[in-house]
Amino acid sequence: MAAGATIADASMPTRIIVLGATGSIGQSLADLIERNPEKFDVVALVSNQNASGLAEMAIRLNASSAVLADPERYSELKERLQGSNIEVGAGETAVLEAVDRDADLVVGAIVGAAGLRPTLAAIKPGRRIALANKECLVCAGDLFMEKIRQTGAELLPVDSEHNAIFQVFEADQAEQIEKVILTASGGPFRTFSKAEMIGVTPHQALKHPNWDMGSRITIDSATMMNKGFEVIEASHLFPIGHEQLEVLVHPQSTVHGLVQYKDGSLLAQLGSPDMRTPIAHCLAFPDRMAVPVKRLNLAELGTLTFEAPDLDRFPALRLALETMKAGDAACAVLNAADEVAVEAFLSGQIGFLDIPAAIETVLDELTSIGRLTAFADVEDVLALDFEARQMTGRWINSKCA
Repeated sequence: MAAGATIADASMPTRIIVLGATGSIGQSLADLIERNPEKFDVVALVSNQNASGLAEMAIRLNASSAVLADPERYSELKERLQGSNIEVGAGETAVLEAVDRDADLVVGAIVGAAGLRPTLAAIKPGRRIALANKECLVCAGDLFMEKIRQTGAELLPVDSEHNAIFQVFEADQAEQIEKVILTASGGPFRTFSKAEMIGVTPHQALKHPNWDMGSRITIDSATMMNKGFEVIEASHLFPIGHEQLEVLVHPQSTVHGLVQYKDGSLLAQLGSPDMRTPIAHCLAFPDRMAVPVKRLNLAELGTLTFEAPDLDRFPALRLALETMKAGDAACAVLNAADEVAVEAFLSGQIGFLDIPAAIETVLDELTSIGRLTAFADVEDVLALDFEARQMTGRWINSKCA
């Protein structure tokens, strides 16, 4: 983790900006802020299109401003907040203005590549960034981490697995670490054969056994692409090599991350599968705050099981692990193709196993024409993201023809 930022005086409320306020992370975050109103001053809440949800949350949290990325929803948001003292904005310029406000902590929880530009813009000297947007590190990890280093901002991981590793990773003793292990539930199809997965439906795939998440991340968990993304993120977050990262399937989702040291010690972080725990860790860091999550009762749990991932039945994870070694450009294509393919699966255009097939085809095509070169800036990232989405769309259309 990059360090150097200083959070506001502990006696003063933490000034906070939330990007992706109405998503699942934002909702869990809002619950924690509501329980500790004296500790937080909500400077800005940013959402994509959910005007009603954003307005309701802004009022609940006594936010100073509420901003939608979609300018067409501005009138609705303004009407819903009429009579309040909450400033209203909409459109990309308004989003970037929101992240430019004075704040101590920015929570980056916008889903997808749409979160790249505003989250990068939020990185400023003296700030803490609590990162939940995967794409910042998956698609532009080198650019993102370089800006963290240049500004001296502090980066804290919100994802349960990365937050778990952060809690047991002795950063000043990185040379003592042999490997880092991210756990995966295995999703709803952990025991399915490939033949059984051919016919699975979006309804089945959206039934995650342990976590309550948005639709894309739930499908990515079912294909295990999400775990591949998390390994890519971990390669940027922690000072270790690709070969030191492993995935372990753990159906109970109780152990969230492990760090193996060279003396044989294996340190693990355990907790109930509730995102409020890692979010609270980032909000209060380096302190702890009370969270009303179910406490683990190990005697009641009885048994925890672990198994190696099957890369043949879950080719998406194999693709991610291979792509990680090829650099940011390949990873940006991986993410863009996945996002389009997942949406096509959810709409019934393609089958479940077509998701990794589409991604692999697009990766191969863009590699063959030499498009996977290093990024100079975020505009390069977004240009390649667009190209990969177009190519994936064409593959899907040919599949449907």
